[in-house]
Amino acid sequence: MKWLNLTVAGVLALAATAAVAAPVFTGVQEQVANVERAFAATMKARDHAAFVAFLSDEAVFSGGTQSLHGKQAVADEWKKFFAKPGAPFSWEPDEVEVLASGTLAKTSGPVHGPDGKLIARFSSVWRLEAPNTWRIVFDGGVEVCGGK
Repeated sequence: MKWLNLTVAGVLALAATAAVAAPVFTGVQEQVANVERAFAATMKARDHAAFVAFLSDEAVFSGGTQSLHGKQAVADEWKKFFAKPGAPFSWEPDEVEVLASGTLAKTSGPVHGPDGKLIARFSSVWRLEAPNTWRIVFDGGVEVCGGK
């Protein structure tokens, strides 16, 4: 019986570790994850022009009062997030899925406020528009209730 208790405890400890471990991506998944990270880095660097370079001409961003359609509409609306010295939020992918064709990918993950508190989850769709050139075509987020 003592052996069973140790085994159960070991399984629970392993499960807890796995739940907080950083995701491991490989191949095209890793490439897309790195693109998402570079996109997120534009916010931290306060570089609106670099942010815009990741947008597809057909980009659709939702989550506000109305969806934004087209690169220019997204660029114009998001400029306000780059206006102040400090980034108002940050994000990091923890899920990446890629079509077998390698031409379309979905990323999602947590969005944190400037204090590090979890405030939302984002979901983005990326399209391979040229060799090694991924651009975001859809983006949206959902607030997390109570920061949990």
